[in-house]
Formats: sequence, structure tokens, C-alpha cells
Amino acid sequence: MAAPPGPAPAGTDELARLRAEVSTLHARLDTRQRRAAAVVALRRVTAALLVVLTAFALAASVVGIWAATTVLDTDRWVATVAPLPRDPQIAAAVAEYTTTEVFEAVDVEQRIRAVLPEQAAFLAAPVTQQLRGAVRSTVDDVLQSERFAGIWAELNRRAHQRALAVVEGTSTVVTGRPDRIEIDLLPLINQVLRQLSAQMPTLFGKQLSLPDLSSGEIPANLRVKVQEVLGVTLPANFAQFTVYDSGQLWAAQQAVATAKRDLLLGVIGTVVLLALALLISPQRRRTLLQLGLWLIVAAVAVTAALRVVRAELLERVPAGVYRDGVAATFTSVFGPLRDRGVQLIVLGAVLALGMYLIGPGRWPRWLRARAATGLRATGRGIGALTRILVAQGPGWAAAHRDALRVGGVVTAAVLALLISSWLSLLVVALALAAYEVGVTVLARSARPGPGAGVALTARPGRTAPSAG
Repeated sequence: MAAPPGPAPAGTDELARLRAEVSTLHARLDTRQRRAAAVVALRRVTAALLVVLTAFALAASVVGIWAATTVLDTDRWVATVAPLPRDPQIAAAVAEYTTTEVFEAVDVEQRIRAVLPEQAAFLAAPVTQQLRGAVRSTVDDVLQSERFAGIWAELNRRAHQRALAVVEGTSTVVTGRPDRIEIDLLPLINQVLRQLSAQMPTLFGKQLSLPDLSSGEIPANLRVKVQEVLGVTLPANFAQFTVYDSGQLWAAQQAVATAKRDLLLGVIGTVVLLALALLISPQRRRTLLQLGLWLIVAAVAVTAALRVVRAELLERVPAGVYRDGVAATFTSVFGPLRDRGVQLIVLGAVLALGMYLIGPGRWPRWLRARAATGLRATGRGIGALTRILVAQGPGWAAAHRDALRVGGVVTAAVLALLISSWLSLLVVALALAAYEVGVTVLARSARPGPGAGVALTARPGRTAPSAG
């Protein structure tokens, strides 16, 4: 029979206990690592989401700031719309519409038919077309005149001062309604009728005593006065040029008004979102790179949305000269906003590229090494060139002093011909004076000092004269 097993050695129990403790510690370490990895992943995802919100909030803030400083600011709005009548496409659309309204109000063809003999009544239509060309020319002259430019500016200024015309729909010139937006061209027609009456008084059978709006003062009862002078009753929508006919524009105008009220909150929210993203992010360089890329996406998305809205608005306008005029108006008014979008895209690209180049990747390291080598070589080259200029520059300037002076004068003269600002001319004059003084000082620094002897060079085959 085998002997019963004796007690286990003390070392065996201690080894088992240590193994259990090590296993427990490994389990705890794995749990902590998993928790840490989960927290880092959550921070990375949260930062990425905050970056997306930041990029689109920044793009929306840019649109809101543009709207608040341009569309909703009287002075800037007037400065934006003042040049519109001088745009060829806009002027063509306004002139065509104004000519049509004048002919309908005056009933030119019927007046011509009334004065022609019955046998010549067939000439009424051709004569009307010929006269239409003359009236169209008169409209163009009025549109391009300085007087109408003042009227146009004053009309828009008054509209903004009353109640933010386009947004709230209370302007007498640009009226936004729930179903359409209109431009009142009655002041323009008033000026055209005055000029036509002076040029062709027989067209109306009398001299029209219409008010002169050159000073920018527009009487409140202008429509009544035009009706009394012409002896006709104008339609309710006479000279009301409908630019857009849909309720979506009204919603957009209300959105602009809301954006103006919430603009400050939007800008502050954008800064807070960016700060939170950088605070939460475990890799801030990566977060900034993502911000640059999302800025590009947000700017492109906003630009695409504006293009869609623009195309939809143009579809509501009759094709031809009217649509071309409205398209030119959109291009002129929204040009600064388009520039801001391009700036956002450039900012995003620069930010993303900069964060990529300072990263730990193989290509960034290679580019940084090449750039450092190039900078060192450039520095050595600049140093060598500087030493050469210091050693030989004064002598060369002394030898070519006259040519350098003449060249400076010629360059200044060319710049003076290209610029027209008095301040710029003053800057050029000061730069020329500094340049001439610099050339003189540099040339004089190469001259031998007082007491210096004159070196005599001995010719081959001759003996140099002695000093005695």
C-alpha cells in the first residue's frame, strides 16, 4: 500500500498565491486599458462631431455677418445697389420694361392712329415701332444720367430707413410680400415722361407738368399726379416690376431677419464649439486638420445652396432680357458673399495643409527635411551675396552712379503715370528721394579717404619712378 501524501511544501502555496495576484493585476490592467481606449475613442468622435458643427456654424456666421452688414445696413446697401443701373444687362432689362410701361400708359399707337387719315391708318403700327426705338433711347439716357443715379440712391436709402425694405416689405420701391417681390419704377417713368415731353411735345398734345425728382425728393402722391397729367387711370400694378413670385423668398427674408437677431449668439456659439472641440480632442493637430477639411466642405455646400436658390429665382423670371438683368443683379449684390466663400475655402485648405505638414507622417517628415535643407542653402547663398555686396557694392555703385540715378527717376515717373492718388504720388516721391540719397551715400563710401596715395602701376619694360 502507498503511503498517504504529506503536506504540500510551503513554497508551492506561495507560488500559487503570487500567480493569482498577477492574474488579478493583469485583468485589472486590461480593464483600465480598455476603459482608457474607450474614453479616447469617445473623445475623438465627440471632437470630430464638434468640428463639423463648428465648420458649418462658421459658414452660417459668415452669411449672417454679410447679411447684417450689407443687406440690413442702409449705407452699405445703398453703396451696393447704387451701380446697378449702370450695368448693361440690368439697364437693358429696366429700359425694356420701362418702355413697355410708357407705351401702355400713353397708348401711343392709338394716339398715332387718331391723328392719321383713315387711308394711312395702316402706318400706325410701323410708326409706333419706330417711335418705340426713340423712346427706348430716351430711357437709356435717363438711366445713365447722374440725376437718376441720385434718385436711385435716395429711393433705396429711404426704403432702408423706413423699415428694412426687402426684409419687412414696407418699402415704396422694393417691396417683399408673402407671394412676390416687386420694384416700383414709377419714379423712372416720371423722369422719362418729362424728357419725352421736352423732346416730342406733339406726342402728348401738350407739355406735361410732371414733378422733377432730380433732388431725390419723391412726393407721396406721385402716382396720382402722373394719372392727372396723362389723363388716364393707371392699373394698380403699373410700374411694379415683379422680380420673384413665390412664398419661398418671403421665408428667406424672415430667415435673414432671424439671423440678424441671433447673429451674436451664432458667432459666440461658433467660438464655444471650437474651444470645446480642442479641449476634448486627444489629438489637437488632427482636430485642426479635420476643421480645415470641413471648412472647405461647408463653404462649398453653402455656395452650392446659394446657386440652387439663384437658379430657382431665375426660373421664375421671364427668359430673355429680364432674366439676364436679374442674373446680373444677383451677381453684383452677392459678389462679396461669394468672395467670403472663396476665402473660407482658402482658409480651410491652408489650415488642413499646415496641420498635415507638421504631422509625424513619412511624407511630412521628408518635406520638412527638404525644406530645412533648402533654407540652409538659401541662407548660405544670401550670406555669400551679402558679403560680395558689402565688399564690391560701393565700388560698383560709384562706377554706375549716374545710371542708377536715372533709372530711379525713370521708374518713379512710370509709377506716377500708372497711379492717380495723391497719397500714392507722395509715397513715390519719398521713396525716390530715399533711393537717390542711398545711391549717393553708397557711392561716396567707395571713394579713397584723405591722405591716401595714388597707386602707380609700372608698365612692362619700364621702371616705376622712385619716391625720392
